[in-house]
Amino acid sequence: MDKEPLILITNDDGIESPGLLAAVEAVHDLGEVLVVAPRYQQTGAGRSFPSSDGVIYQEHVEVGGLSIPAFSVDGSPAQAVQHGVVELASRRPDLLVAGINYGENVGSGVTISGTVGAVLEGAAFGIPGLAVSLETPIEYHHSYKEDCDFRAAVFFTRLFAQRLLSVTLPPDVDALKIDVPQDATEETPWRLTRVSRQPYFYAVPGNRTSLADRVPLGYEIKIDFDTLETDSDIFALAKERVVAVSPLSLDLTSRVDFTYLTRLLR
Repeated sequence: MDKEPLILITNDDGIESPGLLAAVEAVHDLGEVLVVAPRYQQTGAGRSFPSSDGVIYQEHVEVGGLSIPAFSVDGSPAQAVQHGVVELASRRPDLLVAGINYGENVGSGVTISGTVGAVLEGAAFGIPGLAVSLETPIEYHHSYKEDCDFRAAVFFTRLFAQRLLSVTLPPDVDALKIDVPQDATEETPWRLTRVSRQPYFYAVPGNRTSLADRVPLGYEIKIDFDTLETDSDIFALAKERVVAVSPLSLDLTSRVDFTYLTRLLR
């Protein structure tokens, strides 16, 4: 008899994030679940590999009265994925779920996202992935606020997890990035989108009085709807208020005509 699928779950908000619990709730009965997440908040970590002592901590998460074994790693989401695949999983996972993230990940800055970085790291191991994010106010992005309603995001996480466990993605589709509007319900439509070339979050100065002050940059949302691509993740989320599903590829090569570019560069 074939083994049930192995689902690796991580989150860039850390092992204590309610969004991580929501992801586990969404898929825990679809297969064997392995939870490996950063020990601390890692929002904005991208696919980074900071210096780490490699310590792994035994944890557990409580979902629906079940106590599910879990592990936390003193490192980034991508490092958590590596430890999960290389050291903790009994076999190669069939699916990686990263999320559910506090805050949408859309536009040209998606490579900053630890949620996206995690699924790209999984893709490098040949594991199809879901990077699931829920639109929230900016002040929620580094928080564990309990008033965040994950119900619609749980529904779509489960929906696409079931799809990816039953189909083989086409070549050049290594993961799906899913962004759920804050006001979405189970009836909200979804559509495939491109990742917009527009930025979505723009850096703004902090309240600094001296260059020696420990004041990080802040950020704000700005959208130029006049030039925004109508087939983009930003348009789908911000304008149409539908769930944006963007196929991601590890191949970052420009789709330019190589013959033309060769002539241009010579």
